[in-house]
Amino acid sequence: MYRVILPILVAALFALPSLAAEPGYTPGYDFTSLFNTDFVVLIGFVLFLAILFYFNVPSLLGGMLDKRAQGIKSDLDEARALREEAQTLLASYERKQREMAEQSERIVTQARADAEAAAETAKADLARSIERRLAAAEDQIASAEAKAVRAVRDRAVEVAIAAAGEIIAGRMAAADANSLIDASIDEVATRLN
Repeated sequence: MYRVILPILVAALFALPSLAAEPGYTPGYDFTSLFNTDFVVLIGFVLFLAILFYFNVPSLLGGMLDKRAQGIKSDLDEARALREEAQTLLASYERKQREMAEQSERIVTQARADAEAAAETAKADLARSIERRLAAAEDQIASAEAKAVRAVRDRAVEVAIAAAGEIIAGRMAAADANSLIDASIDEVATRLN
């Protein structure tokens, strides 16, 4: 710091207006006179610099500047670290996004395959159900036909028996009717066994 200020002080002494005056110029006072304003300003400037150096202001200013530079450097390092961390996080999120997109694509594909399989199964189940219902309906129709045929036969038999009974009753005597009834009962008993 002193290496910078000393040349400035020497340059200031040589740059005094009295030294830069034209040859033959004689001011009314000597340069070292307190009535010479240039000398008084020089003394004030030297005293100002002496006070600055006495209170160690240049090193304080240098320390403050160094501290400020160190703060700026640490801020830059922190910003650089934050930037790297943000880039890492961004890359991580982009990777996760790609993984999620792939996973969602697999889920959609699997869901489509499951839906198609479920549709095929439902079609097959529906076809089997329709076949079972048709078979059950055909069985019911056949059973109803058999019942109707039996009912018609039974009624025909009843009518025939009643008609035969009336005819036989009109032509037969009571003793012959009883023997005929006994023979019929015996015949039915043998057929049932």
